[in-house]
Amino acid sequence: MNDPMPNSARLLAPLLLSSTFLLSVAPAQEPTSWEQQKAERFQPLDDQTKERIAAAVPESPAAKPSQDRRILVFYRCEGFIHSSIPHANECVRALAEKTGAFEVDFADTYDVFSDENLAKYDAILLNNTTKMQFQDPAQQNAMMDFIAEGNGLIGIHAASDNFNRYPECLAMVGGTFAGHPWGAGGTWAFKLDDPNHVLNQAFGGKGFWHQDEIYQYAPDSYVGPEVLRVLVSLDMSQAAVSERIDDGPREVPVSWIRTAGDGRVFYTNFGHREETYQQPPIVKHLLDGIQYALGDLEADATPTAKLQPTDPAPAPQR
Repeated sequence: MNDPMPNSARLLAPLLLSSTFLLSVAPAQEPTSWEQQKAERFQPLDDQTKERIAAAVPESPAAKPSQDRRILVFYRCEGFIHSSIPHANECVRALAEKTGAFEVDFADTYDVFSDENLAKYDAILLNNTTKMQFQDPAQQNAMMDFIAEGNGLIGIHAASDNFNRYPECLAMVGGTFAGHPWGAGGTWAFKLDDPNHVLNQAFGGKGFWHQDEIYQYAPDSYVGPEVLRVLVSLDMSQAAVSERIDDGPREVPVSWIRTAGDGRVFYTNFGHREETYQQPPIVKHLLDGIQYALGDLEADATPTAKLQPTDPAPAPQR
């Protein structure tokens, strides 16, 4: 019987079938816009998660607000997008609602950084923002002026993986991300550098263990204890912590405060993991840092290097 398919067609058929197969299994195109990326990365919080976050919030703030306060929470990312961002947003919302320490607005577009808009706020909170890219110099200047003129800046976790293009902003935060030998799957030891400091009251004067991802900072960007009042650091006396690096025990700060012009800055590296926002001591530490940045909670921001040495509170042995 004669084969009705020409030889050329017979040769091409497997190739066409292979091409069709490859097209059918080709990965979907990566989302490009911020709206697409956050839709893929952020998951809605269920009621049980919201309840656990609310339960971690203190019943009242450490200090009564001296006036009505409002915070702008900014959470846009141009780099890595943390899935914990909605959890942190919910935590800050619950802090505002339950304690009455402040009111809060949430934003993810750069147009909020204008002198006119920022005039409505007492502090900016950067929630895990990465590689921020202001659309014009006026937006950077508006943020810098806002802090320097007496307002507050709060940074959570990836807020230090943020301002590579803006050295002045980077210096204000205090340092930039340079890797995380202490990954999110590990539980790490933390010491209180200043056990009696008001912003460490959440920890009851004792070091502790906590599961989270902890950054080290680029030496050329970290402004150091000559500028920062270091509150919490990794406890390098614990082998589980020190063995993660090759250069031996050294100081790796985790939470700190500083002044910037007439403004106040609080930064904490806690906050990579979603569960962090369900831990009462961490949530209180965050609230106290927010109240310091707002100007309602008095706290000594004298740089650590200018103080008489104090005995830190190490983490317990495990």
